[in-house]
Amino acid sequence: MKSSIIPIFIPHLGCPNNCVFCDQHKIASTVKEPDFSEVKGIIEQGLLYARKPQISFYGGSFTAIRRELMEGYLQTAVPFVESGLCDSIRLSTRPDAIDEDILETLRKYHVKTIELGAQSMCDRVLAASGRGHTAFDTSKASGLIKEYGFELILQMMVGLPLSEKEDELYTAEALCRLRPDGVRIYPTCVIDKTPLYDMYLAGRYKALSVDEAVDICADLLDIFEKYGVYIVRLGLNPTEELSNGGVKAGAYHPALGEMVYSRRFLKKVLPLVPKEPYDILVPPKSLSVAIGQKRCNLSYLKSISPLCSIKGEEGLELPFKISIR
Repeated sequence: MKSSIIPIFIPHLGCPNNCVFCDQHKIASTVKEPDFSEVKGIIEQGLLYARKPQISFYGGSFTAIRRELMEGYLQTAVPFVESGLCDSIRLSTRPDAIDEDILETLRKYHVKTIELGAQSMCDRVLAASGRGHTAFDTSKASGLIKEYGFELILQMMVGLPLSEKEDELYTAEALCRLRPDGVRIYPTCVIDKTPLYDMYLAGRYKALSVDEAVDICADLLDIFEKYGVYIVRLGLNPTEELSNGGVKAGAYHPALGEMVYSRRFLKKVLPLVPKEPYDILVPPKSLSVAIGQKRCNLSYLKSISPLCSIKGEEGLELPFKISIR
């Protein structure tokens, strides 16, 4: 389901709530919503680098903005779809900003994919995070989206206020039962000038470390894999502003996704570590994940066991094989 996209950011536009973690201007690395001519220009520029991409409206609650503006954006994008230059339209929105009338409108404008910011399926976590919707809203909206034939992507966050690891695992299972076509997993980052930053400074919120978030997300991968749910993305998309001090605490790392997959590999290997000298063989394409960022898996396994090497083996169909020397 992976395809090229043309991202168009409309920061905080249409959102009726101020979630404690949210500064969409930094997340989207932009400060104002584009007008229709700017949207047209962004699409035309994107077409220079991608063949039949999906036009994607990100950053705000797209279906919560005033109707004439929402339809104006869609009307600007539709000619590129109807001409065959672009595949379809994608948008992100809130669970409580979806109903039958909205979905009829979106279908008319060739929208294919709807991303819902579920974030958690625990109501006390949603309330503590200032989300302004409930887990039931997410379930209801997801059902309608699937009923109308749209592709459904659900977003969840790890490390929100009041959320424990058991809540993250519960949320993943609950999201899978909604039959999404994919999920995004975003560990919570504490961004400057947000309510969450004030909570953090006051000691009312403890941010996850990168290592803690990586460990939790590695377990989430197993849940989504069990249900056959595609992982669209792990972690925030790196931007210059986020990487240069925009994130004050929490689980932000440009290579977070690779770190999570490496941690999951390590968790699967650890119960099988032998007492005799051994090698771990993996498909060549999995070698960097198996070794880990900055060789962390290799170093750790060598420190606790007689591991000799982790190396690629052509034609290996298993995720890994332990070879005793």
